[in-house]
Amino acid sequence: MLHDRVLVRIEGSEGERRSTGGILIPATAELSKRCTWAEAVAVGQSVRSVEPGDRVLYDPEDKLEVEVRGATYVLLRERDLHAVAATRFGDTEGSTGLYL
Repeated sequence: MLHDRVLVRIEGSEGERRSTGGILIPATAELSKRCTWAEAVAVGQSVRSVEPGDRVLYDPEDKLEVEVRGATYVLLRERDLHAVAATRFGDTEGSTGLYL
């Protein structure tokens, strides 16, 4: 990875899903405008706040999908991330583990 780029793997599947109430939502249903969580797989040398293995929050409208060895990933800039959830941020007492 170069410069401020972050390569992430999208969590969950793109197919049918169930709501918390048990309602089946088809894959063709349009999602509301909301951010998505993903796992950071690789980061560039200029990235300061994300490490591989961290969960990151990003806007799916700003994504660039790439295929690497048959797997689909999303390529983002560090500035396009809205939050980072990592266990290393939760070491202090009373912390939520989120870096916003």
